[in-house]
Amino acid sequence: MTIDYKANAREGIWTNNIVFSQMLALCPLLAVTGTATNGLGMGIATIVVLVVSGLTVSLFRNIVTPEVRIPVFVLIIATVVTIVDMTMNAWLHELYKVLGLFIPLIVTNCAILGRAEAFASKNSVMASTYDGLMMGLGFTLALVALGAMREVIGSGTLFANAALLLGDNFSFMEMVIIPDYAGFLLFVLPPGGFIALGFLIAGKRLLDERIGIGEEAEDMVQETQKAT
Repeated sequence: MTIDYKANAREGIWTNNIVFSQMLALCPLLAVTGTATNGLGMGIATIVVLVVSGLTVSLFRNIVTPEVRIPVFVLIIATVVTIVDMTMNAWLHELYKVLGLFIPLIVTNCAILGRAEAFASKNSVMASTYDGLMMGLGFTLALVALGAMREVIGSGTLFANAALLLGDNFSFMEMVIIPDYAGFLLFVLPPGGFIALGFLIAGKRLLDERIGIGEEAEDMVQETQKAT
């Protein structure tokens, strides 16, 4: 099956975004996005899982029988998540401690299984790998945007502790947006996550209506839901 790579990128990052359009993976989204740094860390881990699982499912798509495809897909995703979890524990331990249980819970992210079933099981290795990357970038965009909004309003900083959690090479990302800011505790707490997410979703839909892609996005979401 031939795919339009440009359309696939637009779908993964914007029109069929895992969070803003499909409303999936909201549990880790709201739990770990107290800062943009945490959102970036979870996003990178999810990108790796989406890319590697999509690639692997595509490789075995002609071998796995339809009757056992779902258990096999879940096993592949769980294996990849376990490897990512152990790698982060070894090399990014501070970030691993912050994200905690939510790294293993990537296995339960239905968006990953959904892309494996709806796309990777029907397309080539290259196309499936690219689709996983674009979907992962879209999810990371949502994580970082929500984390940044909550962090700036909640504490006046952006990418706080990036060097501590991601390594010294990321120290350049740490910024103080509002000096001498007392902070707004509500946005650091879980209720602030719901409020911020609501504003981001509303903003995306207003932008979609302005540029005329709202109906197209809804059609894509409906097609994805039918396929899964």
